[in-house]
Amino acid sequence: MKVLVIGATGMAGSAIVTAALAAGDQVTANGRSAEKLADLKAANPDIEVLAKDAFDLTKEEIAVFDVVVDAFSAPSAPYLQIDLAAQLVKFLRNEPKPRLAFVLGASSLTTGEDNHLLLDDLAKVPGAEAWIGIPQSQVFELEFLRHVENVSWFGLSPANEFVAGPADPQPLQAQDTLLINDKGESKTTSGTLAEALVAEYHNPKYPNSRFTVANH
Repeated sequence: MKVLVIGATGMAGSAIVTAALAAGDQVTANGRSAEKLADLKAANPDIEVLAKDAFDLTKEEIAVFDVVVDAFSAPSAPYLQIDLAAQLVKFLRNEPKPRLAFVLGASSLTTGEDNHLLLDDLAKVPGAEAWIGIPQSQVFELEFLRHVENVSWFGLSPANEFVAGPADPQPLQAQDTLLINDKGESKTTSGTLAEALVAEYHNPKYPNSRFTVANH
């Protein structure tokens, strides 16, 4: 498959590049920093690079791919994650491909006996006002996507803790519920998320919906 990874130099994006290559895909890595993309290509010589702001990508540029992965992150302006999702959806209304894959946050997952959003717990953390805009935007992004029916998409959320690391060979998986393993941990490594995302676009099980994975 021909795959475009937006935000390819980040923790999630770079792991997805590696997993996609391992699956035999033709990968194009997108990012704003030509220097970071050069480093990524040095580690993954088989990729193509596209140094360009994600918002400057055109419909014609993305139409040649089978899958477009949105691993874009904008901590200083979280609303841009919603804006980019909306732009990609706009480009692909009623188009058969590419399929859009979104790396979403854990804040939209439900937890507790009352199935409240994890976002509610995060908002109670001391000092949350400094960073709560990021998980809030991730919740809004998923709400937007859930109203999109004429574009092929799926979303993938990590567990509460998302860290760099290799893939778990036996990950936990659910649809919308925050996963906690037998050790009381709610953690997803970048390798686990990447392999689950690549597996989903090769063998779709969650059309136009979100799922979540965690390390066991």
